[in-house]
Amino acid sequence: MNIEIDGINTNYIDKGEGSTVLVLQGWGTSIELYNAVIDTMAKKYRVLAPDMPGFGATPEPPSAWHVDDYADFILAFLEKLGISECIIFAHSFGGRVTLKLMARKDLSVKVTKIILTGAAGIRHEPSEQAKKKAAAYQRGKKFLSTKPMKALFPNALENLRNKHGSADYKAASPMMRQVLVNTVNEDLSALLPECKPETLLIWGRNDDAAPLCDGERMEKEMPDAGLVTLDNAGHFAFIEQQFTFLRVVSSFLGIEY
Repeated sequence: MNIEIDGINTNYIDKGEGSTVLVLQGWGTSIELYNAVIDTMAKKYRVLAPDMPGFGATPEPPSAWHVDDYADFILAFLEKLGISECIIFAHSFGGRVTLKLMARKDLSVKVTKIILTGAAGIRHEPSEQAKKKAAAYQRGKKFLSTKPMKALFPNALENLRNKHGSADYKAASPMMRQVLVNTVNEDLSALLPECKPETLLIWGRNDDAAPLCDGERMEKEMPDAGLVTLDNAGHFAFIEQQFTFLRVVSSFLGIEY
């Protein structure tokens, strides 16, 4: 399905009936990746799952957005569909958006429960090796950005960026690369105490994108959170341990499984 939100032709899934569950996706994913989760929750709930701008089948944002811009977009999406109360299911980048929403004092939507899996938002101090690598990159970037070097080696700067960037950075368009930089550099850990609804945290023990220690910290600092850890699973625990993951979600949401 498609709906226009602030001039952006937004792709979304609308499935099931009942109280609303909002699904907020991870960075760079298509919302169809969450079909098994959506189908399970749609047994009891109406599930709304938008591709956020720059992801899946929804066009990129008009400028290099920050997390707050995505939060504004989600609120506009819910308002257009007439949603005033919902449960949130969020993965990875969707966790950042959730934390931003929960920190707003004038939130127009009542959030009754939250499920976070592999949620991003806690920034870690880089290792000494990472700091040295970043410093070397900045020196190389400065040198290759000079007019003579651009003229002699027009592709060198882009090659340097690709060599030093993460997989997400390499796969992104120029616009979404800037969005990624804007979002990953913002530490949202101070917002954890503002996430007050009952919250289920589901983490893959081997998550190397949002490490398990992030989930453990969220459990400690969120007022009403409980953590479930899944063995033999990483950042995409809802796929890697799908059966167990869906049973945990179903128990939390009162769905017969």
